[in-house]
Amino acid sequence: MDKRVGAPDSEQLAPTPARALLLATGLATLLVLLVVFYYPVWTVFENAVLRDGYGVFSALADPLAAVTPDVLLGVLSDPFFLGAAHTLFEAPLRVPGDAAAWTVEFLATARPALVSRPPFVVLVHEAGNVEFGLFGFTAYQAVLSTVLSVLLGVPGAWVLARFEFPGRSTLKSLTILPFVLPSIMVVAGFVATFGTFGTVNDVLAWLGFGRVEMLYTLELVVLAHAFYNAPLVTRMVGTAWENVNANAVETARSLGAGRVRSFTDVVLPQLVPALAASALLTFVFTFMTFPIVLGLGGLRLATVEVWLYASVNQLDYETAAALGTLETAFSLFFMYVYLRYEARRASSGTGKPLPRARLFSADTLRDWLSRAGIAAYGLVIVVVFVLPLASMVLASVGGLDDPTLEWWRLLVERQGGSRTEPSVAVWNSLLFGLGALAVALPMGVVVAAFSTRGGRLRKLGDTVLMAPIAVSGVVVGFGLLQGLVFGVDIGSYRVSVVGPAVVVMAHAVAGYPFVVRNVAPMLADLDDRLVEAARSLGADRARALWDVELPLVWPGVVAGAAFAFAISIGEFDSTVILAGENTYTMPVALKRFLVDRTAGPSIGPAAAMGTVLLVVTAVSFVVIDYVGGRYRP
Repeated sequence: MDKRVGAPDSEQLAPTPARALLLATGLATLLVLLVVFYYPVWTVFENAVLRDGYGVFSALADPLAAVTPDVLLGVLSDPFFLGAAHTLFEAPLRVPGDAAAWTVEFLATARPALVSRPPFVVLVHEAGNVEFGLFGFTAYQAVLSTVLSVLLGVPGAWVLARFEFPGRSTLKSLTILPFVLPSIMVVAGFVATFGTFGTVNDVLAWLGFGRVEMLYTLELVVLAHAFYNAPLVTRMVGTAWENVNANAVETARSLGAGRVRSFTDVVLPQLVPALAASALLTFVFTFMTFPIVLGLGGLRLATVEVWLYASVNQLDYETAAALGTLETAFSLFFMYVYLRYEARRASSGTGKPLPRARLFSADTLRDWLSRAGIAAYGLVIVVVFVLPLASMVLASVGGLDDPTLEWWRLLVERQGGSRTEPSVAVWNSLLFGLGALAVALPMGVVVAAFSTRGGRLRKLGDTVLMAPIAVSGVVVGFGLLQGLVFGVDIGSYRVSVVGPAVVVMAHAVAGYPFVVRNVAPMLADLDDRLVEAARSLGADRARALWDVELPLVWPGVVAGAAFAFAISIGEFDSTVILAGENTYTMPVALKRFLVDRTAGPSIGPAAAMGTVLLVVTAVSFVVIDYVGGRYRP
């Protein structure tokens, strides 16, 4: 008996009143998005492209008079922001000559260095001397981070896809961690590991070597980005590798192709779309990075996001608006490219999967060599991924040499009326998480329902789904600050939203796409005949939804809820802009403890706060893993 998957176009929304109800919920969701996302983002654009005094309606009435490129051109023609590329806007005819001169100079410098150093190291050090400007440096560090993420992630995908071993499922589940780990907590972990008095320097000192300054270096920023994005590469490429058709490989081998030839001709072409999609997504994420660069690089290695945040703090809203507009346009372009690759990735990979070998069984020299490589890779994984979190927890209790509960006692003492009280931060995080969940969950379910219905509404749903992912939290926070927080004139009244409500809005915007990504695949896989059977037995559309569809997609709803809650708990980008004196969260408190030097050189208080954040995040991850979160980036 044939199985039909997904709703046919002719039965998209069923007759009224079910259709009217679903359309009403869709319009309500769109209204919420307009208020908490599109309007704030438009506010940023408005400050960058409209003349003073012009608003949305006056710009629509007379766009030629309202729109001005002055602010954007001011940034684009400034060498500080675009480096050598600013001539593209000031003197376009000089661009070919400047590019050729730069290429000659770079090759003259890099070629001798390639003799003694690996290409990646040469790229980091030699290309870093180029006059990039803020945007060029942001793209440059994103490229480096993407390369390192791919180098670290692809071997992991190979191990998970081609080998069987105890704990494989758990390791595969851990690749979802980047989506729920607060970035500011990772900063605390890297400071505890690679800081002047961190774990690595303690080991170097114990071995008799001198301490090395690793903070505020490009290498550490790139490594921290790999911590976040290598698991993403592993997850996407590993899934594609598991879906490689073994019959095609066997056919190639039977025709005389060796292992290498069958891999390059059959396996690799099936991996390339996933590899390209993961690399593009990593590039977008690292281009919009904020806490890691702010915490580990500072203003010396500032990216567009960090400078945007600094501009907001300095009340330079015009520059901030221009930076936010250009960055959003840049990231939306690459997100569009990613979606094209993602669609190609989804359509490939079917048939019998490749068999997995037993990891702890080796008979030939090739097997032993591959196991030795995996062991070396495992050591790198421990240093990059496990050591930072373990070091943070260890630092919270004073380390192995001088164990103490002083930093936890200090957190308790901070309850006595200090600027940052830990219990207030924990309470606010939990409260805002529940508030964001209450908003994001219904929004996500409704958008998921639209995105799986097919027809014209599907494209609209996909666009609504992806837009918040492509816009950084700093831009959303800045837009909310300039729009709802500063106030909006409605008739003769000025409406302003401040305090917890605006923070919850920002968190809901960041979390609801994860609800969609968990629920939509399960809705798409539902067999329509189950609903038709319920309808034939007399159930109306709402009853069929409640009794049949909702129980079947419930694990996705719960996983999406856990994602939304976890994203809210760890959200930092917009919160640091919007949080007031009494509305700070755990990540904001962690950042304050990181820059607070009253505890001396130790990061003990920040590590203790980070450990609390880690426990809350770990509980969310366990829930996600238990209910089988299906987030697909």
